[in-house]
This record gives sequence, C-alpha cells and structure tokens, in this order.
Amino acid sequence: MFNKEALLRELEFQFALSGGPGGQHVNKTETKVILIWDLQKSGVFSASQKEQLQQRLASKINSEGVLKFNVSKTRSQHQNKKIAILNFEDLVKRALQKKKKRIKTKPSRSAKLKRLQKKKKHSEKKVNRQKPEL
Repeated sequence: MFNKEALLRELEFQFALSGGPGGQHVNKTETKVILIWDLQKSGVFSASQKEQLQQRLASKINSEGVLKFNVSKTRSQHQNKKIAILNFEDLVKRALQKKKKRIKTKPSRSAKLKRLQKKKKHSEKKVNRQKPEL
C-alpha cells in the first residue's frame, strides 16, 4: 500500500510538558509527543492519494497542509512516541481505504406483514375512538 519506513522518515516530533499522573516528575520532563507531518511535501504518496488523504483528513489537517496530533497517554516519552506512530499509521491506512458501496436490500415478507398488521390495528383503534353511528 505505502512504504512505512519512508513515511516514518517524513515525520517530525516535538515534545512538551504533559499533564496527568506522574507527580513532580511530570512537571520537569517533556513526555507529551506532538507528531507533525506535512502532507504536501510528502514523497511517499501519488497526487491522487494525497488528494484523497487531504479530503478524508480535512478536519485534522491545518490550512498549511500539516497534520498535527498530540499523544500524552503514558508517563514515558518513548511509549508516547510509539503510540503516536501507531495511531498515525492507522489513520493513514483508514484514510486510503476505499469505502464499500452500500447494497440496497428489500424488506422481508414477514417485515411487510408485521407493518401491515400494526397499521391495521392502529386504524381500528382510531375507529373505536369515534362516536358510534345511531
């Protein structure tokens, strides 16, 4: 599908202070990982694939065509970096997959009968509420 090694070489990482559990350790170590990837400068994908990625990841890509996301799930910078890479690969894979076309199906015979019986019962209920004819 695509060359993972070449794609990983295009990634940039920034690190920042992270909140959450960890006590004083959290206040002095940069464990949050910010993954940065420039879609427009990428040499891994063809023009059509880039266009598809641009459309499918539009909410995650900024106006310069750069994808950024943060990971701060663990107390370890190394673990967060691994998680960020896995999430990124999964995101790109899902964005490049072709969507399956929905196959139209007709309602079953029993479903039609149930609907008609319910409809008949409802109409009888309405008729019973009316004033009787004398």
